[in-house]
Amino acid sequence: MAPTFDAQDPGFQRDLERLTEKQVERSKAAVRQLAEDLDANRPLRPGLRVKRVQGTAGVYEMTWAPDGRATFEFGPEKIRGKRHVIWRRVGTHGIFKRP
Repeated sequence: MAPTFDAQDPGFQRDLERLTEKQVERSKAAVRQLAEDLDANRPLRPGLRVKRVQGTAGVYEMTWAPDGRATFEFGPEKIRGKRHVIWRRVGTHGIFKRP
């Protein structure tokens, strides 16, 4: 069973609406890869370049294109044994002004 996802930050939905169709496709492909790795309980693939956002406590960034980033945090499990991902922002490097 795959991890659970949520997008509580209203900024995430606004960001998503600003993406082009191609950007949405690329970001969704990266989310699928992240979900596969989390579901298999294995290290996240290097191509996603997941790392903690500097200056934050528990906020991570993920790369989905050369200038495509998404930020997220892990929340309390919704399903026992499955990671819960809370999406915060999605877009270009500009999202780091408020990750």
